[in-house]
Amino acid sequence: MFQASGIGFYAVVALAMCWALAIVLYRVSTPGSVARKLSLLLVVEGITLISTGYIDLFITPAGREHDWYPAWIQAEVIIHTFGDCAMLALYPPFLAAALQTKLTRPFANIQIQIAIYVASGVLFFLFFLTPLWLGAVLLYVMLALVFNFALIASIHAWLVANELTRARARSFAFAFGFRDLCWGIVYTVAIYWIYLGLYDVVDPDATGFIYIVYASGTLFAVPLIAYGILRTHLFDIDLRIQWTIKQSTLAAAVVAIVFLISEGADRLLSQELGNLAGLLAAAIVVFFLAPLQRFAERVASVAMPNTKNTPEYAAFRKMRVYEEALAEALQEGGISEKERALLVRLRDTLGITESDADAIETELQSPGSPILV
Repeated sequence: MFQASGIGFYAVVALAMCWALAIVLYRVSTPGSVARKLSLLLVVEGITLISTGYIDLFITPAGREHDWYPAWIQAEVIIHTFGDCAMLALYPPFLAAALQTKLTRPFANIQIQIAIYVASGVLFFLFFLTPLWLGAVLLYVMLALVFNFALIASIHAWLVANELTRARARSFAFAFGFRDLCWGIVYTVAIYWIYLGLYDVVDPDATGFIYIVYASGTLFAVPLIAYGILRTHLFDIDLRIQWTIKQSTLAAAVVAIVFLISEGADRLLSQELGNLAGLLAAAIVVFFLAPLQRFAERVASVAMPNTKNTPEYAAFRKMRVYEEALAEALQEGGISEKERALLVRLRDTLGITESDADAIETELQSPGSPILV
């Protein structure tokens, strides 16, 4: 009934990375933050990806003859279409929160967001109530437009970024740009296939090149997205990610030692000796726990250099957050009363003194400041 599938496994790995990062980012973020929005987007992206037909690759031809299989396919179609519509609804507001440029700022407007949500819901029902050449084409055209717009917006944000935000914009452009390019191509090809009469919403034989492109968009982009954009939006996000890397490395080392010793003895010697070896492995782990912890800390330090959980580092990150927010406001040609009130609230939340805030603003307004170049 079940069989192995290389491409199916490829997609499952992409799904696992997507959802694992979503969980990590949810745990290390605060409500309403860009990280929290991205975690939700990653959950929806994983649902949309895996419901395309990759799971069906693990089902044998004989298994597809069972009575339950048509209902399974229909459920996949509903889930995949829901994921498409959810991506359409969630992605533009996320771009507005993450990039904060002239191109994306309209999507921060609550009325526009509500219009997008309503349009996405209408497209969901049109998909099932109209022929593919109408409902599906409308949905896929909108998705292709959104992903191509996101690609252009990320490149534009990179080109116009000042010195303070250029690294973040570059990471965003590479990470999101790769995923946007891959998914934009896939939905454009789907429109073409509909008019050729070759398209199925869920393809039980999702082994073509276009399906590899679809999974690759998530597989290669998600780690870059998580690190590149979120590290500069929350002043302590990198500390929390470093802690996660350290704990994951320690857990992996412990599991590896126990598995190698116990399983190796079980296979090479006997079951009884294998059980004894398992106890021996546990003792070794306890004995070498301190060195393992130091090893995990070194791995985390290499992955996240210059990141120390000290009062000085936390103060530095807070100043950077305020500096970036102030630079964004100054780029618009002056700070309005509303923006000034928001900056004061941010300053008080971060615990930055008024004198330090004034010094940052004076420096940014000086003739040599990168935002004035």
